Amino acid sequence: MAAKKRRSNPNAKVEGESAAAKAAPAGSRLSGKFAVVTGGNRGIGLAIARALVAEGCSVLITGRDRAALKNAKAELTSIASGISPQPEVHAARCEVQKPASVSSVFTKVKKRWGHLDILISNAGISQAKFSVEDTPVELWRSVIDINLTGTFLVSRASVPLMARGATIVNTLSIAAKMNFVQFSAYNASKHGALGFTLTLREELIPKGIRVVALMPGATDTDIWEQFWPDAPRQKMVQPESIAEAVLYAVLLPPAANLSELVLVPLEGVL
Repeated sequence: MAAKKRRSNPNAKVEGESAAAKAAPAGSRLSGKFAVVTGGNRGIGLAIARALVAEGCSVLITGRDRAALKNAKAELTSIASGISPQPEVHAARCEVQKPASVSSVFTKVKKRWGHLDILISNAGISQAKFSVEDTPVELWRSVIDINLTGTFLVSRASVPLMARGATIVNTLSIAAKMNFVQFSAYNASKHGALGFTLTLREELIPKGIRVVALMPGATDTDIWEQFWPDAPRQKMVQPESIAEAVLYAVLLPPAANLSELVLVPLEGVL
């Protein structure tokens, strides 16, 4: 008796190819992609920039401190040098609350890359502790301008450069959903930025652009020196953990979106 001819699975090859495509090696999952990271010269922004470059993504980081920008660019360039093809690393000084400064940065992005795949809108400031009645108007305006208006200006500038599949991550704070006494300007800026981010998310759904509200809890960065020098930094979330979460959100399939990403210390609010 002749042996039965084994029936082939017409889907086997397709499934195999799909699995291979999804199993891109680390260091290449964002190869050919372009990102802007505001406030990318230190802290959470720099940690996210490191993670993006390590995956082959070209980045442009911004900040206000020229020395910190120079050091961050050198570090990211060193990471990029070990990756093939080597991603680009650029740095530009930017005042995110000033429309002309933001426009200058994104004009450079358009001229250099033509489009943008990822925006990490991370630039922001905290504030010294004041009761509402003692809060200086100048402090209020500065915090609102940078944390809220800056988020708006950077997001607005990025959208025309983005196509379906792009991702915007706005770094907010757990203060976007909680209230901390003597931080009225900061709380207001972050609550407002969350409202803006969720509105932007709804507007960009038809365009296939993902928008993520990143809300970290207490994170071990230098910002604590401003108002709590003795803070228990060892109990805080590390910037690298925030970066890993952001990378996960960016690498999701195009049809999926982590619209709100909250990371807090295991011990809760410190």
